[in-house]
Amino acid sequence: MRVFSSQCTFNYPWEEVSTANWRKYCPWNDKSTHVIAVDTISRSVDQASGILRTERLITCHQTAPAWVTALLGGSNTSQVLETSYVDPIRKTVTMSSTNLSWSNLLSVRETVTYQALASRPSGASSSSKPETTEKTQFSQEATIVALAGGWQKIKTKIEEASVERFQQNAVRGREGFEHVLEMSRRVFGEERNQERDLQRA
Repeated sequence: MRVFSSQCTFNYPWEEVSTANWRKYCPWNDKSTHVIAVDTISRSVDQASGILRTERLITCHQTAPAWVTALLGGSNTSQVLETSYVDPIRKTVTMSSTNLSWSNLLSVRETVTYQALASRPSGASSSSKPETTEKTQFSQEATIVALAGGWQKIKTKIEEASVERFQQNAVRGREGFEHVLEMSRRVFGEERNQERDLQRA
């Protein structure tokens, strides 16, 4: 078993990040061209808590090393089942995903969270009223277990290759999502300005 984890902070309010998360794989993100399709399977809101639950099927071009593909077999596409929970009260987004492709040979379980961070003005005391949240904490953890029978060395190599791919994708994913956040703020800011101009006219 191998575990990969990473953290970073986005300098955007949670409201913007949680909204832009649904556009993560749109054309604005040139780092996610491997994603072929994102299909929503189900979506519901818990009336008591207000939590939005969504299930999505994500289909991607296979990005595993060629030797892994040759060893495990399969097609040139892979599918992942993602279940997400958006909590507007606690200001968290939690996404859990598991691989459907090669699931009898390799188990990959990933959890991603976006958590609002409250910022305070310089010199403010802990008793002061906090400012509007301006940053969002991103956390990612993946557990990778090779289930294929055979030599332990082969299992270890498969797990290590998977962790290395997660490391590469984590960097690309942050860069791509930063661009999505930037474009979202710019485009929707322009739309709000246009609406205000129309109201004044």
